Amino acid sequence: MKDTLVLYPALGKGHLNSMIELGKFILTHNPSLSISILILSPPNTTVQPEQEIRKLTTTFGCESLPSITFHHIPSISFSVTVPPHVLPLEVCSRSNHHANHILQSISKSSNLKGVILDFMNYSTNQITSTLDIPTYFFYTSGAASLAVFLQLPSTDKMTTKSLKEFHMHPRIPGLPPIPIADMPDESKHRESKTYKVFLDMATIMKKSDGIIVNTFEAIEGRALKALKAGLCLPEGETPPIFCIGPMISPPLKGEDERGSLCLSWLDSQPSQSVVFLCFGSMGRFSKAQLKEIAIGLEKSDHRFLWVVRSDIDSEKLSLDELLPEGFLERTKEKGMVVRNWAPQTAILSHDSVGGFVTHCGWNSMLEAICVGVPMIAWPMYAEQRLNRLFMVEEMKVGLQMNESNGLISATELGERAKELMESHRGIDIRERILKMKISAKEARGGGGSSLIDLKKLVDSWSEHASNNGLSPNTPFLFR
Repeated sequence: MKDTLVLYPALGKGHLNSMIELGKFILTHNPSLSISILILSPPNTTVQPEQEIRKLTTTFGCESLPSITFHHIPSISFSVTVPPHVLPLEVCSRSNHHANHILQSISKSSNLKGVILDFMNYSTNQITSTLDIPTYFFYTSGAASLAVFLQLPSTDKMTTKSLKEFHMHPRIPGLPPIPIADMPDESKHRESKTYKVFLDMATIMKKSDGIIVNTFEAIEGRALKALKAGLCLPEGETPPIFCIGPMISPPLKGEDERGSLCLSWLDSQPSQSVVFLCFGSMGRFSKAQLKEIAIGLEKSDHRFLWVVRSDIDSEKLSLDELLPEGFLERTKEKGMVVRNWAPQTAILSHDSVGGFVTHCGWNSMLEAICVGVPMIAWPMYAEQRLNRLFMVEEMKVGLQMNESNGLISATELGERAKELMESHRGIDIRERILKMKISAKEARGGGGSSLIDLKKLVDSWSEHASNNGLSPNTPFLFR
C-alpha cells in the first residue's frame, strides 16, 4: 500500500494556503508519498466539493501533483453567531466525527504515516491518539511566538494571577523582553474560556510527535536555537521542532478585474516608489481611522496603493463617503484606492512597491520578506503584536507605529512612510530585508536549513514505526 500523509488545515484562507504549500513542498522532495488534505467548510454554507476541488487544484498548481487529494468536510450549522477568533476552533470540534470517518477510510486503503494538524485543530488529537497515528502540529506563525505560546502551561502552574496583572512577561531564552501589552489578548485573562482553550492547545502540542513551523533559520536564528535546544521550556517538555518555511502561496492565476487594474496601475509607477497598505481579511477600520490614514497618505506625498476595509456600520458607504471630501480626486495622480480586496502576493512582488503597511499577520510578513519589501507594522489582533516586536527588534526589517487614544494619527502614519521611503534607517531596513530575501530562497534549496529539517521530519515517521515494533512499511493498526 502507498505511504500516505494527511494534512488538516484550520478554517481560513491563510491556514489553508500555507498547509497546501507545505504539502507541495513535502511531495516535491518525497514524490513516492500520497497526501490527503482535509478541508473544513465555513458554517451555514452549501459547498460544491467538485467545483471547490477544481478551483484549489488550479489556483495552487496542484494539477501537476496528482498525489494530492482533497476531502471536503460537510458544513456545520450554527444557530448562534460565533466570535471570529473562536469560530475555527468550534468548526473543527463539531467536525471531528467526519474527520474520524475519513481517517478510518484512508487507513484501509493506504499506509497512513502520520497526520499534520493545524494547531487550531488541536481537538482532533483525541481521534489521532485513539487511532495511534503519529500526530504533528503545524504552527502557522513564527518560532518566537511559538516559544511564547508553549510557555503558557508553565506560567499557569507558577502563578494564580492573570498575565494582565504583571508588568513584564517572564524572560524567554532567545527572545527580547516581551511587554505584557504585546501578549495576545487570549493569554492575558486567566478566567476567560479562550484562555483555557489556548492552555489546552499548548499542553497537547507539547506532547505531540513534533511541531512544524512556517519559518526558517535566517530570520529567527536566535529563537530557533533556544527552542530546539529545549531552553524555552522547562523539564524537557520541548517536542521535536521542524522549521521548513517559508511556505507562501504564489501569485494567483486568473486575477479578477480589480487585480488586473491594480497591477496595470503599478506598471505605470517608478521602481520602489509605492507604499502598499493592506490589513488582512479582518483588518477593518472606523470612519475616523480611515480619515486619519487618508490624511497621512496625502501629507506623506508618496505614491500609494491602499486596500480599504471599513467596519460593519460603514459597509454600505461608498469610498467617496468613507474618505475625506475630495481625497480621491486630489490623489488620483499618485494613489490608488480599492475596496476590500487586492492580489497581495502579486502586488508585493511588483517592482514598483517600495514599502508595505501591514497588520503583521505572519503570512503577510513572510510574503514581504520573500520579495524584499520593508514594512511598517500596524498589528491588530491575535499574535500580531508579538510579530511586530520580533519584526522591529529582532529581524529589524520594519518600523513601528504608535497609537494615541486608540488611533494611528495621520501625522504618525505620514512620518513613518517618509522614514521608510526616504531616511538612512529606511535604507538600512531595505538592505537587510533584501539579504533575507536571498536567505529565504536558499533555505529551501539544496543544503538549506528548511530542507534539512524536512528530511528530519520524514525520518521521524519511520522512527515512530520502529519504536512501535512495526516495519516502516507496515500499515498502522488501530487498537
